[in-house]
Amino acid sequence: MMRITEIVKHLLIVNFIVFFGIQVLLQAHIDVRPWFTLFTPDTGYFKPVQLLTNMFTHYEFYHILFNMLVLFFLGPLVESALGPKRFLLLYLAAGLAGGTGQMLLSSNASIVGASGATMGVLAAFAGMFPNLRLMLLFPPIPVKAKYLAIALIAIDLFSGITGTRTGIGHFAHVFGAFVGIGLVIYWRKLNLR
Repeated sequence: MMRITEIVKHLLIVNFIVFFGIQVLLQAHIDVRPWFTLFTPDTGYFKPVQLLTNMFTHYEFYHILFNMLVLFFLGPLVESALGPKRFLLLYLAAGLAGGTGQMLLSSNASIVGASGATMGVLAAFAGMFPNLRLMLLFPPIPVKAKYLAIALIAIDLFSGITGTRTGIGHFAHVFGAFVGIGLVIYWRKLNLR
């Protein structure tokens, strides 16, 4: 396993600080949703800052756990390959695209989580290391990164279009993944010139 990189470390810290901070504020009956949840404009609660803050917001432990596991295991290789500035740009751009895509294409009134950003990292990883085998958690079998990314994007696209498995940001995952792989392809072409 690769040593954790600086940007990944800081993103993990910020995500967990925001998560535990929100838990404390919610226990004190302080409504943080207007600042940390991305609301669709039709609700009347939309604020532009939510496009950024929502990608650091998780209200449930398993939600943050799975997003941060992806970042922890795949992020260091992607950051090492791209460099810290490009990696941070990829993470933030994928997160912004994920939240915006979910807001525009979903009937969900509110959106939270780093899923778009972490799917961008997964797609970037698959684009840079397509034949590297990743071990799934359930079931514990090795799968090439390219096949895992394609399968997850296809499942999310199908689920988003058909409306199955509600409560999940399927379009956030798809938009984040396309931005992640798109940036990798773009930077690869720039480096070839």
